[in-house]
Amino acid sequence: MTDPGAGVARAVVIGGGPAGLMAAEVLSIGGVHVDVFDAMPSVGRKFLLAGKGGLNLTHVEDHASFLARYGASRAAVEPWLRQFAAPQLRQWVHDLGIETFVGSSGRVFPAGMKAAPLLRAWLRRLRSSGVEFHTRHRWLGFADGAPAALRFGNRDGQCGVSSDATVLALGGASWPRLGSDGAWVDLLGQRGVSIAPLRSANCGFDVNWSELFRGRFAGTPVKGVAVAAPSAEAGRRGEVTITHDGIEGGLIYALSAPLREAIALHGATVLTVDLVPDWSAARLTNEITKPRGSSTWSRHLRRRVGLDAVKLGLLYEAVPRDSFADVVQLVRALKALPLRLLAPRPVHEAISTAGGVRFCALDAHSMLNGLPGVFCAGEMLDWEAPTGGYLLTACFASGRAAGAGALAWLRATHAD
Repeated sequence: MTDPGAGVARAVVIGGGPAGLMAAEVLSIGGVHVDVFDAMPSVGRKFLLAGKGGLNLTHVEDHASFLARYGASRAAVEPWLRQFAAPQLRQWVHDLGIETFVGSSGRVFPAGMKAAPLLRAWLRRLRSSGVEFHTRHRWLGFADGAPAALRFGNRDGQCGVSSDATVLALGGASWPRLGSDGAWVDLLGQRGVSIAPLRSANCGFDVNWSELFRGRFAGTPVKGVAVAAPSAEAGRRGEVTITHDGIEGGLIYALSAPLREAIALHGATVLTVDLVPDWSAARLTNEITKPRGSSTWSRHLRRRVGLDAVKLGLLYEAVPRDSFADVVQLVRALKALPLRLLAPRPVHEAISTAGGVRFCALDAHSMLNGLPGVFCAGEMLDWEAPTGGYLLTACFASGRAAGAGALAWLRATHAD
């Protein structure tokens, strides 16, 4: 590491994802020498993978609606977004020389859709401001119990690093092969930090499919449906995907928090799927009761209602075939097909995690109460958000908040 020189504060950021890099940026702009450490061979790996199919940066809906997406986490996230929300994030991307555009659903993407050009531009700017990067360094905790003394494991064994302020941005426990393995939970827990258990968020759920249905439809998207969960907002429309073990997709991820909590409380829960959201019950009844002749129920429903093979398969999973003649029951199933969800998929399969460092363990500036000079940011904190730009926006914003908190603390302590 470069010696910053006498009188220059040194900050260490552990974790090279969006939250950590944003904290590094704030600190470096503030005149602090910043060293970023990451366990992986390069930084931003989860960020790059998340943007592989199109990097959804944020969303252009009004601020009140945007905040509502955070559900029970709103109170924790709102202070971050008060300083850095969707408009500020878009401007920040533009300042990096990357244009953005708004998709038809209101989601914001970088020009070209990919994360790599944005990350490259960002790293160039950070390096030009003096930020140094140290990859293949896994954080092992504090040396001699001192918050300012950090231990890392690397290819040469172990090394010690001193820091005037430290920002931990270590992620949750999803996608561990990209570096977020949750190993920090024990390290901070040993220091008395209050941590909520890490749980799956933005995840799929297990359903006990029949072997016939699983074998035929695993991997098949179910398009043009609406889904709803108990104790959640009104049904959302879009598509879901059948998996070998259950169901996943954007609509499911958006409801993962209430679905997960309902399963924890009751052992299982029911997701209702409207297979034909554009059809009223009256219209369905009128079409279904038209003469069927010698047609099978599958052919009749395909012709009269437009059900495709996977929707018919779902219907047969939930409704006994001898009940199809009961039009009231059949229409009810088409409009509110009950799917019994048994469990969320494991944390390592989830897009993100809920749980983490509880906010009661932090002061108003993101510093750990029992570890002066140590700040936390990003997904390792106890909040969650759906995909669609909300998760990523808050990660950026929390990194800025932690960086600002660390900068203020450094200025105050160095002034003394």
